[in-house]
Amino acid sequence: MSNKRTEISELGEFGLIDHLNSQVKIKNSSSLKGIGDDAAVIDAGDHVKVVSTDLLLEGVHFDLAYAPLPHVGFKAVAVNVSDIAAMNAIPKQITVSIALSNRFSVEAVDALYSGIHAACEHYGVDLVGGDTTASRSGLVISVTVIGEAKKEELSYRSGAKVNDILCVTGDLGAALVGLQILEREKQVFLSNPDMKPELEKYTIVTGRQLKADARMDIIHELRELGVVPTSMMDISDGLASEIFHICKASGVGATIYEDKLPIDKQTFDTAVELNLDPITCVLNGGEDYELLFTIDQKDFAKLEKHPDIHFIGHITKAEEGKYLVTKSGTAVQIKAQGWKHF
Repeated sequence: MSNKRTEISELGEFGLIDHLNSQVKIKNSSSLKGIGDDAAVIDAGDHVKVVSTDLLLEGVHFDLAYAPLPHVGFKAVAVNVSDIAAMNAIPKQITVSIALSNRFSVEAVDALYSGIHAACEHYGVDLVGGDTTASRSGLVISVTVIGEAKKEELSYRSGAKVNDILCVTGDLGAALVGLQILEREKQVFLSNPDMKPELEKYTIVTGRQLKADARMDIIHELRELGVVPTSMMDISDGLASEIFHICKASGVGATIYEDKLPIDKQTFDTAVELNLDPITCVLNGGEDYELLFTIDQKDFAKLEKHPDIHFIGHITKAEEGKYLVTKSGTAVQIKAQGWKHF
């Protein structure tokens, strides 16, 4: 009898995480939250520590054909800080581990770290350690970030309640559209190295792909306004996918409205140019690193005039499902494509 082989693609990224998580047993009372949120939560007396790790691989998460090394360094820190922001916590320290092939010079490593140091300065975090090793292929970067908050300040994925308002920051879909432009221009260059890439009119979308920025500004503003989101996560795999995560963790449904979804004009126009549906880009585009969160209705007045927070819908009962109401008033079931890693 042959042993059954299950392909990872059958489970997908989140199915694999659930599969691995099912084998984990928490033994220490100080481990308040393990796998299943944007960061782990560890008791530290009068406050909690939040910890998250992200891995970036050349050829999977970035392409050095068009991503400058300083940008890659900055992004490696930003995507981790975004996970701390998603817990409504403040990042304090990071460790950085890198694996390098022999094609990287000391100058190249300095360029990478210039971006890492710039991100540390930008987010107010300290680089406190890490590891370096050899790689047989490309560049690998692993960043672990440690943040902190008071217990009552934390926002988990699991706190959304019926009638809470769904909010997103910034605008969505730009990073996916930017990636399509960068890949298109790369192919043009590969077929004819004399061709100069046409990127001037795509600065917003390409910038959002190359220069990811965690929304710590929003976290500090929420603190000042006295608003603690009932649930929150960052948008790394696409809005639809993240709505599914919050709904699953909170045991609720959601209704969002097409005419409330924030999309930049350049994102919209470029998506149309590429024969992509702009709303599909908003729902399923990855790597925007904006924040998706829910608030109690009593907090609406504190945020309603905020120029960069958009109210896109509300939380419903689980049995009411997850729906997008189109501009014509039709309710369409949301499908979470997400970012396919496997």
